[in-house]
Amino acid sequence: MSQYERMVIVTGNANRQLAEAIARYVKRPLGDALVTRFRDGETRVLLRDDVRGADVFIIQPTSPPVNQHVMELLVMIDAAKRASAGRITAVLPYYGYSRQEKKTVGREPISAKLVADLIQRAGAHRVLTVDLSNPAIEGFFDIPVDHLHAGPLLAHHVQRLLRETHDIVVAAPDVGAVRLADRFRSYLDNAPLAVLFKDRPQPDEVTMQGLIGDVVGKTVVLVDDLISTGGTLIAAADLLEANGARTVIAVATHPVLAEGALERLAASALYTVFVTDAIPVPNPPEAIRVISLAPLLAEAINRVHYDISVSELMHQPRLPL
Repeated sequence: MSQYERMVIVTGNANRQLAEAIARYVKRPLGDALVTRFRDGETRVLLRDDVRGADVFIIQPTSPPVNQHVMELLVMIDAAKRASAGRITAVLPYYGYSRQEKKTVGREPISAKLVADLIQRAGAHRVLTVDLSNPAIEGFFDIPVDHLHAGPLLAHHVQRLLRETHDIVVAAPDVGAVRLADRFRSYLDNAPLAVLFKDRPQPDEVTMQGLIGDVVGKTVVLVDDLISTGGTLIAAADLLEANGARTVIAVATHPVLAEGALERLAASALYTVFVTDAIPVPNPPEAIRVISLAPLLAEAINRVHYDISVSELMHQPRLPL
């Protein structure tokens, strides 16, 4: 039983389609919120629904244009707080600035921590997010963070595509993705793991230096947390194909997709690329398959609202797929 009588779900402009799908799964109407900009570019928010004492969920991935969507989120949280919301949960299917979670050179900010501070200062009581690039970001918050994983959802669709899983090898496209790939293979009957080694001779150039693992005649599933230019996955697919892989597919939670990335991925050696709708992908080509996070996020929202454990959703969610 929830301590809050009402649940209110609202969204900004980052991914309204996902918010509408979540609301349908939760079987609640999407709240009426005006989120726009004044003529000088400042963010304008008006919550038209009564949220006093309500359990408010603000669905807003901080995806490109990141700064605009972060500001919308902060102003929406402030609006809900000033309207006497009982509890405010920021639902962030994609956490912008997550790749800036540590200093790599002197005099550099830790922007992921700054964004966490802003969300808390604005008035959020809880954060619900999916596949942070570094789980340590949870520690940037002093409020509860429910960190969900899209891996089981993506693995389910990989299995549906491939039918049989005994010839699958799961591969990390670089050393940084090993932990993610190792977790993903547990969803595919503990398939063997391969690791590729990446180098960046130039900031926008990716080369593959080598491969550990047997991929000859295998279907290889490349696993990463996000796709920006697509360069890493494309170079990895080329190396795997050169080393005898039969088919190469890729999965990634966050389709950041810089300009031209979709076209490069569609023209590459990758047979299929699975991504989620954490970030909208308008008009994806046939090779790009978009899997909705709506059932996972809706179940998590229901559990938070009714004070039911969210932990079992972290690994093997049982969802209406």
